[in-house]
Amino acid sequence: MPPRSRAKGATVLALANQKGGVAKTTSVASLGAAFAELGKRVLLVDLDPQACLTFSLGIDPDEVEASIHDVLTGKADLANVIHECADGVDLVPSSIELAGTESVLLGRPGREYILQEVLAGVAADYDIILLDCSPSLGVLTLNALTAARGLIIPMPCEMLGHRGVGQLLDTVRDVKRILNKKLTVIGVLPTMYDSRSAHQQDVLADVGERYSIPVLAPPIPRTVRFAEAPAVGRSILETARTSKGAQAYRAVAKDVLSRL
Repeated sequence: MPPRSRAKGATVLALANQKGGVAKTTSVASLGAAFAELGKRVLLVDLDPQACLTFSLGIDPDEVEASIHDVLTGKADLANVIHECADGVDLVPSSIELAGTESVLLGRPGREYILQEVLAGVAADYDIILLDCSPSLGVLTLNALTAARGLIIPMPCEMLGHRGVGQLLDTVRDVKRILNKKLTVIGVLPTMYDSRSAHQQDVLADVGERYSIPVLAPPIPRTVRFAEAPAVGRSILETARTSKGAQAYRAVAKDVLSRL
């Protein structure tokens, strides 16, 4: 197999968990804003057909002229699809068309490398690229894991939150063996944490030992502020700057940088 172009210059991180409702999109938006506050040049890529990240950053997915779908299918250049957002980050938006992208890519040779190759064209312009994966283990998520240097796994501090993490780690092992030997698991990111709950404390204490992977700190607390932020197209770091949630994501961003 010929050598592939990698995203030189930027550190590419994927946030993935095939279980929905784990605060993955919130984590991408919030970590992106936190990295930007630390002076990093940040690009966010929405790889979910639901386009929640796109909407939460103030862009109407139904109004975009081109999206990541057009980039992956060769209809647009990545540089021409990027939007500047209010939180100091850039965004490659998604749209409902992305739901059909996997079927288009299935017949293409080297389909798992397409995202890696298109990111290489803009990587010199950024320090960090965050990939918001869809809640599945399909071709788009495989593209993200192939393009990424590191993986962050958002997981609620609930026993059901464990479901799927083992399967995702099995996929990571396959990706490392076949597609991307440089992929590393940065850690589990505990989300929706209630420190008053003994059950959640037990889950938090168990998760790192259970899967033998790092646990990022501090855990992200449960707060209504996260639900309010997308309504104004901003992250919680802008809408509730001094909240516990915003402070937690700032601390996690520093933790992640220390592990790169």
